[in-house]
Amino acid sequence: MNSTRGWVLVIGILAIVGAGMFLISDNLRRVMQQTLQPVQDSAGAVSTRMFEVLNPTPTILPDPVTIIHDIRSLARLETVQYSIEKVITAEVGQGLFGVLFGDRLLFVAHGTVIAGVDLGKLTPEDLRVENNVLFVRLPPAEVFIATIDNEKSYVYDRETGLFTKGNINLETEARQAAERAIAESALEDGILETAKTNAQAFLSLLLRDLGYPAVIFEE
Repeated sequence: MNSTRGWVLVIGILAIVGAGMFLISDNLRRVMQQTLQPVQDSAGAVSTRMFEVLNPTPTILPDPVTIIHDIRSLARLETVQYSIEKVITAEVGQGLFGVLFGDRLLFVAHGTVIAGVDLGKLTPEDLRVENNVLFVRLPPAEVFIATIDNEKSYVYDRETGLFTKGNINLETEARQAAERAIAESALEDGILETAKTNAQAFLSLLLRDLGYPAVIFEE
């Protein structure tokens, strides 16, 4: 009987000691984890920074010569269109005998003028890269189309002399003069400057999409 109680007492003491050791070990593990966590976080941050330094995000810049081929595929870049109306007076034989042999007409011309930049004229020397900046020298802006709309243009009035049926070429000459007048009006209004500004704005966005962070246009 006494031997049995002794064994029970020994087993109880061992159980208590084991439980105490488990609690101490668990608390020690938690303390160590709390102590080492900031160090581990700091080490992780340093490792991330070192990876970013040793493996920076690459900056990719296309070859300007390749860009020239891409831009040239646009060919004539039309960037502005004017719609103009002009009244043209064409006449012949309006001297002393105008009432007998003269011919006079008023021609109302509705025309269109389109201007832009011919990108097919770009050369490799027109593009250069310095410090990730692309410098571009565009060809001069020019008028591509200056024409009258025959459906909207018409002869408003015509007067011929008593002894003539009129000059058969007068209307044709009036139309030709109208085309020249429409082009001149657009030029006087600054169509070429507008065409250049619009071309630069369009190409600036295009070239940035192709990988150039900054684009500067040179004269």
